Amino acid sequence: MTIYDELVARGLIAQVTNEEEIKKVINNGEAVFYIGFDCTADSLTAGHFMALTLMKRLQMAGNKPIALIGGGTTMIGDPSGRTDMRKMLTREDINHNAECFKRQMERFIEFGEGKAMMVNNADWLLDLNSVELLREVGACFSVNNMLRAECYKQRMEKGLSFLEFNYMIMPSYDFYYLFKEYGCNMQFGGDDQWSNMLGGTELIRKKLGKDAYAMTITLLTDSQGNKMGKTAGNAVWLDANKTSPYEFYQYWRNVDDADVLKCIKMLTFLPLEQIDEMSKWQGAELNKAKEILAYELTKMVHGEEEVVKAQDTARKLFSNGGAAADMPTTELSEADLTDGAIDILTLLQVSGLCPSKSEARRAVQQGGVEADGEKVNEFAKSFTADELKGDGIVIRRGKKNYRKIVIK
Repeated sequence: MTIYDELVARGLIAQVTNEEEIKKVINNGEAVFYIGFDCTADSLTAGHFMALTLMKRLQMAGNKPIALIGGGTTMIGDPSGRTDMRKMLTREDINHNAECFKRQMERFIEFGEGKAMMVNNADWLLDLNSVELLREVGACFSVNNMLRAECYKQRMEKGLSFLEFNYMIMPSYDFYYLFKEYGCNMQFGGDDQWSNMLGGTELIRKKLGKDAYAMTITLLTDSQGNKMGKTAGNAVWLDANKTSPYEFYQYWRNVDDADVLKCIKMLTFLPLEQIDEMSKWQGAELNKAKEILAYELTKMVHGEEEVVKAQDTARKLFSNGGAAADMPTTELSEADLTDGAIDILTLLQVSGLCPSKSEARRAVQQGGVEADGEKVNEFAKSFTADELKGDGIVIRRGKKNYRKIVIK
């Protein structure tokens, strides 16, 4: 099976500009391709997994990845998938976030001479002046075509700023620049980026009279239809200080039954033959598949030692409901208490078990909250400083979400 056939078999490909050419280039290991990462936070999320594993797969097949850090494009902000304008970040914030991205990407991709490259579009975008950009790039874009792009259409009713309207020109110019400077002949991205990607291929054709190719990958969603990497209203981060290895493991361990094999096929490097055998599994066997998924992805991000600890913690918790040594812990101070106590709704929110107090109230009302093994039935249930000192208390929401709460 060729690498392109494997991408198809794993359900990764959504759209391509010229399938025959793309197939030939990728299978021959001749793709110099890039994927862009805007630096809107100081950590990548589980939502970036698809791009990172795709880069790894293609590099293993002899192709050359370019990881494009969006130090310049982040100054504007991508309107795709947004109902409002993104928060404006300072250049210092963006540079810090870019450095964090670099460290995390190195776990997936091999950088170095003749291997993968990492570049930052701030190096060329921030030096452009508006007149130069309008003359060189603006004349190649049709406003009518831009307004038909999905990323703009969904914003027109609420208002689309002129700043955001110009975003499409930036990634298009990136592809044009990378094509000229580094021989980059292909761009990959999520299928929500299709309009931006087509802008880049068209700019190269018009300015240089040459062809470049674009391919989008299917965005994996969970059973609620949210983009991968979101749970309980919070992002699932690759940074262990933001999402612990245990929490990361549990996120994948708790995927919906209908999604587990799709996730294994798209995100892991297990052989397709092995995954095909798993497709016959039913009932309780799907729990084994979820453990395999959680193990493989947590090992990829956090390493062998951390995934073993996370797996051991999960098994101890769910076998006897006890407090395992590596259970995720929320540390409070006495200043977080009011009159020497703190209520269950606040604890559920500050621990991250619930994204808001209204959600915490629903969880209690539905009988899904326990404290040290006893069901909590009252919204006003509170805990004193003495109860939270020492070993603290263990709060559980639902069957598989635990948090130890202690005062230090």
